[in-house]
Amino acid sequence: MEVSVIGNPQARICRAELAYRELGFRFGSDVISGESRNRVSFCNQSSKWKEIAIRCSSRSVKCEAIVSGAASPFLKSTPKSKSLESVKLFVGLPLDTVSDCNNVNHLKAITAGLKALKLLGVEGIELPIFWGVVEKEAAGKYEWSGYLAVAEIVKKVGLKLHASLSFHGSKQTEIGLPDWVAKIGDAEPGIYFTDRYGQQYKDCLSFAVDDVPVLDGKTPMEVYRGFCESFKSAFADYMGNTITGITLGLGPDGELKYPSHQHNAKLSGAGEFQCYDKHMLSALKGYAESTGNPLWGLGGPHDAPAYDQQPNSSSFFSDGGSWESQYGDFFLSWYSSLLTSHADRVLSVASSAFSGIGVPLCGKLPLLHQWHKLRSHPSELTAGFYSSNGQDRYEAIAEIFAKNSCRMIIPGMDLSDEHQSPESLSSPESLLGHIKTSCKKQGVVVSGQNSSTPVPGGFERIVENLKDENVGIDLFTYQRMGALFFSPEHFHAFTVFVRNLSQFELSSDDQASEAEVEAETASIGSGTGAPSLQTA
Repeated sequence: MEVSVIGNPQARICRAELAYRELGFRFGSDVISGESRNRVSFCNQSSKWKEIAIRCSSRSVKCEAIVSGAASPFLKSTPKSKSLESVKLFVGLPLDTVSDCNNVNHLKAITAGLKALKLLGVEGIELPIFWGVVEKEAAGKYEWSGYLAVAEIVKKVGLKLHASLSFHGSKQTEIGLPDWVAKIGDAEPGIYFTDRYGQQYKDCLSFAVDDVPVLDGKTPMEVYRGFCESFKSAFADYMGNTITGITLGLGPDGELKYPSHQHNAKLSGAGEFQCYDKHMLSALKGYAESTGNPLWGLGGPHDAPAYDQQPNSSSFFSDGGSWESQYGDFFLSWYSSLLTSHADRVLSVASSAFSGIGVPLCGKLPLLHQWHKLRSHPSELTAGFYSSNGQDRYEAIAEIFAKNSCRMIIPGMDLSDEHQSPESLSSPESLLGHIKTSCKKQGVVVSGQNSSTPVPGGFERIVENLKDENVGIDLFTYQRMGALFFSPEHFHAFTVFVRNLSQFELSSDDQASEAEVEAETASIGSGTGAPSLQTA
């Protein structure tokens, strides 16, 4: 793949015009192709158009800058809001950037993509780093070579890197927990989350074993600490210069939650309680006995609906149902306390391990917006978010983040109530506002992400959230690079999104020529893109 670039990489984006001809970004089995021209236009103080042209072949990766001498229209800038001025834009790399054999996948495509993002003005990239890749074979045996290779590429391109340390597995990439942990799990299945049917979730360890020596005589917290310290040592040369942030995986999919949907989040229900592994049941039994209600410690709620049943199909989540009873408060308080304690343990371990390196730490919450309009908020309850006595369930979590000087990542900033199914009683806007307010009360800095699947009007919604000066968002990570990201329609939409963040507009004399450019861009075929995705 050969990449030729015409333009000034220091210039600021003012418009984008994209059309594709066999643009050789290959991710997995997907190839993006299109028509003949690839051009992103920049402007600088000399008021000359500076253009980027990306041409690809199958042999090499090369980037060179040539300044064109074409005359350009004059531009004027509109005032930025303070919140937009402070936002740094990152883009997530594919989950399988490094394979479970520690090889860097689709290296040439990623390198070319990083150069294109640098020229667009993106601040950096987010790199998912899996426990099951690095410490795969044996406890304490770390292999960082694949991830170090990526970090070096990022450094050479001139981007920043945000490392996401993932203590979970991913079915999407077929990367599981380390082999030696899986062998322990085969002999001792109680280390995994389990539902009432006996189904185990093997992509994450149960919160109930955090401080139990189930991993060859060590506790998971001790193993996580060793992983963090090894990472700090291996990447010492990148800390604080290339690496400017670290996210700690807090549960399934890296988010602080129970795996309440196991592996099928598309079911219509609110999920199920994951409290049936032997360690969870033992903890529940002890808690019930300590409160003088031993019969409440025999298992989870008997009247909660199944995965594929709507919350109101049984009595537990109904108004006046069991969730509001004395028993409901007992169970939900215990269930959520394990979640909160887990967050505190992981973030405390990370804060200690990374003390003094000057790199901010982050943790990620889910945006459990389905059924949010119900009083019981069932999707949040099954995932572990509950507070009794009128306390705020998210403020308690934010307090833990504040205690450990950690920032909070909130996904779903591209979602709007308007595009939710009425039957789901969903309200992502309300829930997002609630969590941001809780963070503000506790002084927790918020970072944002989009949802994993493109949605109509998503870019517009992201911009609106980033403009919210009530809760300043310092960093936004767009998820994530891949075949869809570089498809003609989507990459054009992303380019316009970056331009909108830059807050530039043409003077009135040049509105006509800009309209022509936009019309030409809009005429590009969708290829393998997402027809429903709208530009900001």
